[in-house]
Amino acid sequence: MAVLVLSWGGVALAEETATTAAPAVASVAGEKPDPAKTPAMQSDVSAVARDMDVMWLVIASILVFAMQLGFAFVEAGLCRAKNTCNILMKNLLDFCLGSLLFFGLGYGLMFGASNGWFGVSDFFYGSGGDVGNSLNTTDGFKGWGFWFFQCVFCATAATIISGAVAERIKFHAYLIYTVVITGLIYPIFGGWVWGSSNFLVSSHAFHDFAGSTVVHSVGGWAALAGAIVLGPRMGKYLKDGKVRPIPGHNMSMVALGVFILWIGWYGFNPGSTLVAAGADFARVAVTTTLGAAAGALAAMLTAWIWFKKPDFGMSYSGVLAGLVAITAPCAVVSPAYAVLIGLVAGVLMVFGIWLLDYIRVDDPVSAVPVHLLNGIWGTLAVGLFADPFYVNKAGLATPTVLGQLTGIGTCALWVFPLSLLLFYGIKKTVGLRVSAKEETEGLDFHEHGNEAYAGDAMSGPSVGSVGGLKLAAEPLRLAQEGGD
Repeated sequence: MAVLVLSWGGVALAEETATTAAPAVASVAGEKPDPAKTPAMQSDVSAVARDMDVMWLVIASILVFAMQLGFAFVEAGLCRAKNTCNILMKNLLDFCLGSLLFFGLGYGLMFGASNGWFGVSDFFYGSGGDVGNSLNTTDGFKGWGFWFFQCVFCATAATIISGAVAERIKFHAYLIYTVVITGLIYPIFGGWVWGSSNFLVSSHAFHDFAGSTVVHSVGGWAALAGAIVLGPRMGKYLKDGKVRPIPGHNMSMVALGVFILWIGWYGFNPGSTLVAAGADFARVAVTTTLGAAAGALAAMLTAWIWFKKPDFGMSYSGVLAGLVAITAPCAVVSPAYAVLIGLVAGVLMVFGIWLLDYIRVDDPVSAVPVHLLNGIWGTLAVGLFADPFYVNKAGLATPTVLGQLTGIGTCALWVFPLSLLLFYGIKKTVGLRVSAKEETEGLDFHEHGNEAYAGDAMSGPSVGSVGGLKLAAEPLRLAQEGGD
């Protein structure tokens, strides 16, 4: 009996069987495997292996959950001090709202009994009793851990957009967007790949092991739509065509955030094997590490050649670019190709930052170059570099470039138009962007009545107060510079 025959990423990882799991469990206890064990004893071993899988799922889910902190730190550090509380609030609430929406609606749409396009059952996580056994999973006892794992992935897709719309979106507008992407946009597309409606896998041999497209491109397309509809921050693009840098306030937070994200990715990618025994999840950890390292190196060298300096922000963003790119192919490529994929990712990320400035789309944290461009690249890399040995071992249909392009295109056609409509709808109804005065003085004060660095010199002169808290903000010069 196989310990696990289907990865949640829509691919089979069937190398581990009860006969291989049993010696592993026995060796942990210091006992040599006995082929004469009774069926009852073998059943006990299978139960232990199953429980180990559940434990690994929960640990991996916690690692992915910790990525929320990493995203919050990166975004806050790359933005100005006057918007720090607003950024931290967005990263808190997109998880809180997202988890509740995924509980009530998203999981059912993604994994419930399908009508061909989306699930129509398992809303509110089943209907009483031992709901862990009622879910659409290979092993009912993994249902609880499986739901938790899927929930944190949904929240990751949502929080990607936060950085692209930073420093100018109304807080309530961001919450509305969060409800729609976690309750509708992400789970329906996810169901087409990983869930019960997985026609992209069954009909096109589309392969996305841990989410270069399902998570990162979904978030990237929505981020691009949000940045376009919102427009750039005041003073970013001047009328003479020059790009005005708006430096972040704390590079230490950026570095800490990137390292937290890197650690969390070891839940993201190796966790997607769903099994705790065997070599697969260890091999995925290796390819993930190599992709990230190569991405950072390539981004640093590209920036060094292009801008004559080994830029800090681009180097650290290169880590994330490499991680995003290796997420889809991590289980089916060799370590050497993992390095190549990461190297290309780092270069693409730097080019993407330049391209966005060229077309005057303001993305404060480079969410689009990191998550969208490299989500596309990583997914395409599966069709280019998938190793037949790993593909056959997993029992997969051979990935092709055409099949991968089909999945990439489907994601774009589903997410980008819907996100544009969503952001335009919010803009025309309840309002999407804060006023020029609010943007200049800071969203911490005007949206929340707080400041992140109360009384700190870094905040500048006080210009107002809410609830006894003083506000520190920049002068209004940004609005007077003639920028967009």
